[in-house]
Amino acid sequence: MRLGGPVFVEKDPELWGRAVQQAGYRATGCPVASSDAPTLKQAFRQVAAEKDILIAEVGAWSNPISPVQEIREKAVAYCKEQLNLAEEMGARCCVNIAGSRGEQWDGPHPDNLSDETFDLTVDTVREIIDAVQPRNAFFALESMPWVWPDSPDAYLKLIQAIDRKQFAVHLDPVNMINSPRTYYENAAFIRECFAKLGPYLKSCHAKDILLSGKLTVHLAETRPGTGALDYRTFLRELNKMPADTPVLLEHLDTEQAYQQAAQFVRETAGELGISL
Repeated sequence: MRLGGPVFVEKDPELWGRAVQQAGYRATGCPVASSDAPTLKQAFRQVAAEKDILIAEVGAWSNPISPVQEIREKAVAYCKEQLNLAEEMGARCCVNIAGSRGEQWDGPHPDNLSDETFDLTVDTVREIIDAVQPRNAFFALESMPWVWPDSPDAYLKLIQAIDRKQFAVHLDPVNMINSPRTYYENAAFIRECFAKLGPYLKSCHAKDILLSGKLTVHLAETRPGTGALDYRTFLRELNKMPADTPVLLEHLDTEQAYQQAAQFVRETAGELGISL
C-alpha cells in the first residue's frame, strides 16, 4: 500500500514533489485544479512520475442530489469536470459523497436513506460517468453514516444498480461506524468491508474514531492513534490489496498533526512487517 496525505507548499511542481518525499508519502491528493494551465498540469504529472508519487484521488466535494435544482446542476457539472481532471492527471479515482437532500451538503436528512434517494444517486452517478467516459480513472462515492452508501451491503447494492465499469469503492471505515456495537466490534467490521468491497476498492482514507460517555451517542472523528479503530486489522486488510492501493490521511488541522498521524501508522505497520 502507499501512505499519503496533503503537503503545505506553494503550487510549484518541484517544491511539491520534494515536500511529498520529505513527508515520507508515496501518494497524495491531486495538486492541481481543472482550471490550471495544461502546462502546469503536465509538469506536476511529470514530477509525480519521476518521484514515484501516486496521485490517489481528485476530490469533487459537492451536492449532486441537492433538492435545489441550481445547486444540483452545478454539482453534477463539477463532478464531471473533476472526473475529467482525474483522467487527465492519471489519478486512481475521482471521489465525492452522494450528497444530501437537506441544506447541508454533507449533512443528515430524513430522506437521505430513502429508496427515492437511492434511485437518484444511481441516476446521478450514471450521468457523470456516461458523460465523461473515463478509460482509466474511476468515479467513487465515499461512505457516510447518514446517506448512501452507509454500509458494505449498501455499497454493493449501489455497485449493482449503477452497473458501470468505472464506478468504484472509496473506503473510509470510520464514516460507517455509526453505533456502539460497530465501534467496539470494528475489527470484524473492517474485515467485512474488505471481504465485500475489496475487489472494487481504489482508495482509502485513514482516520480514527472515539466514543464519548455523553448521552445519547457521540462518535467523534479523531487523529489516527488517538481513537479505537483497530489499525492493526485495517493495515493487515489493506496489505492484501494490490501494492499501489493508497491510504490517505485527512481532516487534520496542522502539519504537525499529519506528522504524528503518519508516525503512528508507520510504527503500527512496522510492527506488522508491512511496507508503506
